[in-house]
Amino acid sequence: MGLSETVNDYFDIQEHGSSIRTEILAGVTTFLTMSYIVIVNPSVLTDQPGIPGADGIAISGMAPGEIQSMLAVVTIIAAATATFIMAIYANRPFAQAPGLGLNAFFAFTVVGALGIPWQTALAAVVVEGIIFILLTAIGAREYIIRVFPEPVKFAVGTGIGLFLTIIGLQAMGIVVDDSATLITLGSVASDPVAFLSVLGLFVTLALYARGIPGSIIIGIVLTTLSGWALTTFGPFTPDAGLVAGSTAVSYDITPLAGAFISGLGSVEAFSFALIVFTFFFVDFFDTAGTLVGVGQAGNFLDETGNLPDIDRPLMADAVGTTVGGMLGTSTVTTYIESASGVEEGGSTGLTALTISVLFVGSLLLVPLAAAIPLYASHIALVVIGIVMLQNVIDIEWDDITHTIPAGMTILVMPFTYSIAYGIAAGIVSYPIVKLAAGEVSDVRVGHWALAAAFVVYFFVRTSGVLTGQI
Repeated sequence: MGLSETVNDYFDIQEHGSSIRTEILAGVTTFLTMSYIVIVNPSVLTDQPGIPGADGIAISGMAPGEIQSMLAVVTIIAAATATFIMAIYANRPFAQAPGLGLNAFFAFTVVGALGIPWQTALAAVVVEGIIFILLTAIGAREYIIRVFPEPVKFAVGTGIGLFLTIIGLQAMGIVVDDSATLITLGSVASDPVAFLSVLGLFVTLALYARGIPGSIIIGIVLTTLSGWALTTFGPFTPDAGLVAGSTAVSYDITPLAGAFISGLGSVEAFSFALIVFTFFFVDFFDTAGTLVGVGQAGNFLDETGNLPDIDRPLMADAVGTTVGGMLGTSTVTTYIESASGVEEGGSTGLTALTISVLFVGSLLLVPLAAAIPLYASHIALVVIGIVMLQNVIDIEWDDITHTIPAGMTILVMPFTYSIAYGIAAGIVSYPIVKLAAGEVSDVRVGHWALAAAFVVYFFVRTSGVLTGQI
């Protein structure tokens, strides 16, 4: 039996009405649409001096560029590993990598605003991954889905989109601090970083709207090259901030790998539990929603609208998160960009295997991660944030008992710089408005239990008992 026959048999390619060529092309398409994460994830997770709240991962004696290149290596390994498991174990064309949103929560909220050591944040990622593995193994998926209020589940994506957008706009200089109004429009016309960011953003949005594969990474690279050209041949000096301040590169990930172990030694139980809860909530529902959404695009769903054997891709996600946390990155999740490959005809694990191989090959491009300035990489946050706003269409806005918890979830996230607080606000408000509307029969015991737990948490948090902790 030849190689092509072996591949066909293992992935059931002919049974899916596909071909090896189609599966490989689909994998290439998906990789191009999500390859920006190799640059953006390190940029978000790395400590960024001068950016409010972006304390992220800092290692003594190492320049930000070195840390970013290390994180690029970790991002690639985590993505390649998780997607490989998706290919071999689940036989699905879904790609995985550290997710936008939770990496921002990791850096800006947990480490930045709340002062939790980054090693402890990584420990929370590992613990969340292990919990995800155990719950998936025992088949607890249906119970988990029922215990969380529906409007909160549908609103989380939009809230994260707003959260990512404000982080991106601040890094680009488009939105700046203001003593009177908290934030205001930056000096776009006079600030070269802000001006180039606006141009780069609209170029990227135009490419994205045209449906060009790799539009985000193309926009980031074009913006970076423009900044380099304006600094090298144009009127600006390096002090203008158009080029990366540090381009040192390191492939040695030993300062990150296993750092979660030391983080376990500085755990405060109550705060640690909330961090783990937030990572799990977003990871689980983001992945489950993406699997169903992409599955619908590929006609993979059964007659009841469910993805057959969904526990297998969920397990791939859970293992990927655990491995990623052990190596030194935030939560791994399934990417909605997988839909681009599915639309090209990808329907089996060979698509995912192709993506995994391409991620490994991108190790050669790690120096690029250190050479991309912050404002250019954060264009991706704004673009993805805008796209995530589409999730509002799933919310029942004509039902006030859904509108209130969904609105609380969406608005609290960007205004408090915390995904956790947004989720908590939605969970607390849901049973209250249902009770007030006389629809208490819609509220489960689990809803009341979660709401009560968060009421206690908010009281303890705002009373100052946990000052400096989440």
